[in-house]
Amino acid sequence: MKARLPQGVGGGGVGNLQQLARQAQKMQERMEQITAELEVKEYTAASGGGAVKATVTGKMEVKSVEIEPDVIDPDDAEMLGDLVTAAVNEALSAAAAEREEKVGAISGGMNIPGMF
Repeated sequence: MKARLPQGVGGGGVGNLQQLARQAQKMQERMEQITAELEVKEYTAASGGGAVKATVTGKMEVKSVEIEPDVIDPDDAEMLGDLVTAAVNEALSAAAAEREEKVGAISGGMNIPGMF
């Protein structure tokens, strides 16, 4: 008795392999396009009710930090440091979340080393 394979499985040989390679190439090209788009994008977040604003790029680099003068208290530098840290981390999280969302949509959630 012969086993039957589902339609589209097996029997394709080299043709299926070439099609798979083309799909992988298209996926990689789309990933590179999205990565380039995200790298030039900027993300801004604020903390302390807007007293501190941080802007980062899609390359995960801090572009700027703006501090309202009335939050600068020489006797409480720790609080200012906390506000800066919070704003920068929130902006970086926004950039990472968008990258994950866009790349995940292309890769179908697969974690493919070297693709991004």
